[in-house]
Amino acid sequence: MAESGILLIDKPEGPSSAQVVQRVKKILRSKKVGHLGTLDPLASGLLPLAVNEGTKVADIFLSAEKSYSGVIALGVETDTQDSTGEILKVHPVPSFSEEEIEKLQKVFTGTLRQTPPMFSALKKDGVRLYRLARQGKSVPRSQREIKVEKLRLWRVNEAELGFEVTCSKGTYIRTLAADMGRFLACGGHLKSLRRLACGPLTLDRAISLDEIGALKESGRIPLLSLNEALGHLRGVYFEDRLLAKLRMGQQEVLIKLGLPKERERLVRLLDSQGNLAALAEWADGGSGGKWRLFRVFTSRGLR
Repeated sequence: MAESGILLIDKPEGPSSAQVVQRVKKILRSKKVGHLGTLDPLASGLLPLAVNEGTKVADIFLSAEKSYSGVIALGVETDTQDSTGEILKVHPVPSFSEEEIEKLQKVFTGTLRQTPPMFSALKKDGVRLYRLARQGKSVPRSQREIKVEKLRLWRVNEAELGFEVTCSKGTYIRTLAADMGRFLACGGHLKSLRRLACGPLTLDRAISLDEIGALKESGRIPLLSLNEALGHLRGVYFEDRLLAKLRMGQQEVLIKLGLPKERERLVRLLDSQGNLAALAEWADGGSGGKWRLFRVFTSRGLR
């Protein structure tokens, strides 16, 4: 059976996330490969890919916090809110004090409301917004709540700000850049972007697209096992007989897990050899909640 796990790719600027997925799928000859959170063609950095059974945990990483670094170009507004778009307006860039940059940092940290850009894959009446935007159309979009956990800003030069940010799922970094430029009353757009982390997965362990072919030939593709990729979740050993009951749908054996730890939603269920057998999820309910089976795993690459 084909191996399963998470492959960490350092995506270069240029290709789309879908193009990277297709290239890796062809090289690995895997039945299933999917990315765990898209990166725009402009962006580089961490693109985690789920391989085979790894796709069963895709939603865990899709909903995880993401961390990025990049550069905001001030004084120029574009229709895409990044450097690939058409210039809409140009403004003079005033000089900013360190205190003003600190204020900007504070204003854009925490829970925010963000209007998704027209150049996005969101749909309006079944049509992708970017398709409408390319026709010169703009439609109303509902604001979404996002959360910026951490934001650090610094001056790169007179017209550019560098940043590092950790934010919630669904945050458009180019919209964040444009909104900050608007707050400074000079406009701005995202000049460059690099993803550093996706939940517990980090860029320092990623490989380049150019390395995959050679590593495949040598049989040394560095797939993270699902057990390792999910290592931030508490692991609980289950006797094999209890796992057998669980696989037959007898979820009452999950009572062995007791009450969840603070803010705990998922736990790993390990067999007697320490292999990942399943994931259990805490489901709140009228009677106080209970554990239920979330995913069951059967193939290689889970240790």
